[in-house]
Amino acid sequence: MDIKEARFIVSNTDVAKCPKPDKPEYAFIGRSNVGKSSLINMLAKKKSLAKTSGSPGKTKLINHFEIDSDWYLVDLPGYGYAKIAKAERKKWEKLIRNYILLRQNLICLFVLIDARHEPQKSDLEFMEWLGMDQIPFAIIFTKIDKLKPEVLSGKLKAYEQKMMETWESMPVTFLTSAEKGTGRNEILSYIKTLNKTAES
Repeated sequence: MDIKEARFIVSNTDVAKCPKPDKPEYAFIGRSNVGKSSLINMLAKKKSLAKTSGSPGKTKLINHFEIDSDWYLVDLPGYGYAKIAKAERKKWEKLIRNYILLRQNLICLFVLIDARHEPQKSDLEFMEWLGMDQIPFAIIFTKIDKLKPEVLSGKLKAYEQKMMETWESMPVTFLTSAEKGTGRNEILSYIKTLNKTAES
């Protein structure tokens, strides 16, 4: 599957104001500065579809994009960013959780993880919460081009070992580089497969 048209629809802070849930929806989320906007732009082949920034915590809204009039791509605020007021952080967390739990056409949540780092508590706890609430999700490791192959292999193995302490099996996982376009075809093929399943 390739993306021919990607257009911005709406930004808001209320799941009730999201577009009518009449199309399959795929949301992207991760810790601040994980490379989420760059990944979304890479998938759509549009440099400025999602706004990128060197400053963590820039995405503060639920951002909906319509893809080929067939499905929605959603850019969610990041989590785990400590350099904001506690009250503001709580507001973001409530926004994210309400969207994930209440958005009835959400087919899969893609959780982005920076491949360069050790397993982070906030990522692990977030995915455990998704599992407990039976929210379908997949993992996207970002920035794999920043690591040598042998280092990347070690990081991925360490992450799998950590997750298998509490999970029976690993979620569907993708390896990506926004700069090199790595993982684009695999993610879009996965979405295409899920779209077909949703139609049947």
